[in-house]
Amino acid sequence: MSTKKVMRVGFLTSGGDCQALNAAMRGVVKGLSNNCENLELYGFLNGYKGLIYGDFKLLTPQDFSGILTKGGTILGTSRVPFKEIRIPDENGVDKVEAMKQNYHKLNLDCIVILGGNGTQKTANLLREEGLNVIHLPKTIDNDIAGTEVTFGFQSAINIATEAIDCIHTTAASHNRVFIVEVMGHKVGWLTLNAGMASGADIILIPEIPYDTDKVIEAIKRRTKEGKGFTILAVAEGAISKKDAALSKKEYKKKQEEKKYPSVSYELADEITKKTGIEVRVTVPGHTQRGGSPCPYDRVLCTRLGAEAAKAIIEGDFGNMIGNVHRELVRVPLEKVAGQLKSVDPESQIIKDAKFVGISFGD
Repeated sequence: MSTKKVMRVGFLTSGGDCQALNAAMRGVVKGLSNNCENLELYGFLNGYKGLIYGDFKLLTPQDFSGILTKGGTILGTSRVPFKEIRIPDENGVDKVEAMKQNYHKLNLDCIVILGGNGTQKTANLLREEGLNVIHLPKTIDNDIAGTEVTFGFQSAINIATEAIDCIHTTAASHNRVFIVEVMGHKVGWLTLNAGMASGADIILIPEIPYDTDKVIEAIKRRTKEGKGFTILAVAEGAISKKDAALSKKEYKKKQEEKKYPSVSYELADEITKKTGIEVRVTVPGHTQRGGSPCPYDRVLCTRLGAEAAKAIIEGDFGNMIGNVHRELVRVPLEKVAGQLKSVDPESQIIKDAKFVGISFGD
């Protein structure tokens, strides 16, 4: 697979960071450097902003050495919302045109874009504008269509699980009800997996609106069974049946009022008011995106990187590298960009969780 042509490849990481961004870039570079004699690497700094404003640095394969276990991203990241990508900046800069010009100035063969849903939509836009792109699916939320797992997801599960594990001992010691709020944006993949892995008694996710009275019933049932504490794993995007029945306008207005910091505090207050039970809330927050990638993500990113490198060498662009049935696949961006992968309330994993007694508040 060796080639003598100078291969010029750009990299950028966009959106929220996660544990395995560096591992994924390393995988691509190792795949390319092992099969290309002449390689030029360009790292765009701070996400799409680097591509827009020509803020980049020339890199070597050595720059990607020793970063397999390093969290975050050596290139930095930022958010440039897709809905604003066609809007000129404060100086009148046409962002899309600027990205195209900087791509062509460097005579790039391809740009590897690592990021989540919003990042992917912009990557697909650049594909439509004629640029050669490869997208690697990054997000702890695991909500990208076309792949069964995103990198960063398993590492975040490990951290969220450990957080809930630690709460178990103090909850048991004090006979308290604890809510642990887990990240995940608009979907429940992270909360579902971390909740099951840590033995949470109640798991609340956005895809299954909850009834507060049903949640209280589950807590009281445990008390009757002689279990003095209850652990709730609550997704940051969880929603009550009452709120789910509101119109988008009504729900947005309620959110803007910000009576509570998050849904977990609102639920805790409702439980206490209705039962007198003491409820404590713990929010692990951004710790779930931090630290070193777990072994699973390191292996996944090495494989994703290798497949991305093969696609670049073969000239097969415009794809996301996905993982389906543990096999890597090249998924056309136009087929998946903009799609959200949610938890199916009727899926086998939900049925299994309910079968062993986990309540979803429904």
